[in-house]
Amino acid sequence: MIEMKNVYAGYGRKEILHGVNLTALKGKTTTVIGGNGSGKSTLLRVMLGFLPIWRGDVTIEGISIRKMKEAELAKKAAYLPQGKNIPDISAGRMVLHGRFPYLSYPRKYKERDYLIAEEAMKQMGIWELSEKQMGELSGGMRQKVYIAMALAQQAPAIVMDEPTTYLDIGQQLKFAETIKGLAGSGKAVILVLHDILLALKVSDQIIAMQEGRMIACKTPEDMMASDIFEKLYGITVKSFQTECGRQYYYETMEKQTISIV
Repeated sequence: MIEMKNVYAGYGRKEILHGVNLTALKGKTTTVIGGNGSGKSTLLRVMLGFLPIWRGDVTIEGISIRKMKEAELAKKAAYLPQGKNIPDISAGRMVLHGRFPYLSYPRKYKERDYLIAEEAMKQMGIWELSEKQMGELSGGMRQKVYIAMALAQQAPAIVMDEPTTYLDIGQQLKFAETIKGLAGSGKAVILVLHDILLALKVSDQIIAMQEGRMIACKTPEDMMASDIFEKLYGITVKSFQTECGRQYYYETMEKQTISIV
């Protein structure tokens, strides 16, 4: 479990987060939404110890991140940032990087590290890609490699910043199933998403950010019943039930349908 308790933080002298409270539970998916500049990515960076906390605290499994060394924190929360460069290495080697927090001097992988990386790739259905170079893979396959790397890290929480940016609609739907599987395995999954329709499909709770403040923390159903989407984006979100589950779509204020997921 990750908790942010009345957290204030920022860059230089500029305060970005203003008293944020958040709880992300194991076995659940928490998604953060909000417009550009609302503080979403800053929230993740503070949560993971990349930016200092000005006031308040962040705890993981009840322990303050202020008391954790970098390697210890990496064992608690795996991070997939947005805009990742494509490294010139194989997919298998990329996944092995998830074992780095566990390496002692001299930093050499042991048999256990290779076995854990192999199991993570098999879990994501990409073991056959282990010898492929990352640059040869599609966006969807690369994303699975990064998630396998996070699984190899064996952290109880996985934090992802805009993980669907380079995925087409088919890959996004497969990604949604992957997220549900991760949460179902007991991981605390924390996402930042621009796609609110996808957020509604994968989330157990949705947190809405505006100008560095959390203005709502609700289940998808309660979020749908509120006016948060109108406040943030000037749209209305609706849904209908199908044989494949609940589908979502949104309209502009002029009642023009934009998209369906």
